[in-house]
Amino acid sequence: MIEGIENKIYNSIKRRKNGTIFFASDFACMGNGQAVNKALERLTNAKKILRLSKGIYCKPRIDTELGLGVIYPTLEEIAEAIAKRDRSRIMPTGDYSLNRLGLSTQVPMNAVFYTDGTPRKIQIYNGRGIRFLRVAPKKLAFKNKLAAMLTFALLEVGKGNLSKEQEKRIEALLAKIPQETIINDYPLMPDWIRTIIKNSYAELS
Repeated sequence: MIEGIENKIYNSIKRRKNGTIFFASDFACMGNGQAVNKALERLTNAKKILRLSKGIYCKPRIDTELGLGVIYPTLEEIAEAIAKRDRSRIMPTGDYSLNRLGLSTQVPMNAVFYTDGTPRKIQIYNGRGIRFLRVAPKKLAFKNKLAAMLTFALLEVGKGNLSKEQEKRIEALLAKIPQETIINDYPLMPDWIRTIIKNSYAELS
């Protein structure tokens, strides 16, 4: 029975792109939870899939150009897959945004996201973790992701604490997107952050 479920699950996985993240719950229609988990365990042991965390898996993506071998998904990709499954919204918090935007070289041990979904912490394969913090909907109302990440990152840095290197980095980030794409998010920013972003665009013009 388990072998039959294993084959059904693997045939479903084979149709997906390399690097696709999926969940044990995706295969609930193929058997009971115990049988599905056992089938996924066998596929993991056979190195046909990667186990990222409890109930979270990935179809392996192999780097053939540089010889890096198996490429694991990023914490952000895993978090976004979880949010999509749960039909929730997420945004990186300030500490994580600082690193992701190149405004800090410090790598947080945990990737922390604001969410309107269930608050929780998930331990990932490499010892790092993903944490979801439930917040008021206003924090998730940004239309432009860069505008949100810059806002949260600058709040983490604090008013008046921005270095010249960070200012240049912000200008480089904003140079990639027209100001019109983030104007609607200005009301969600504190005045001093809005001023920094407007001044950055002025320097670019």
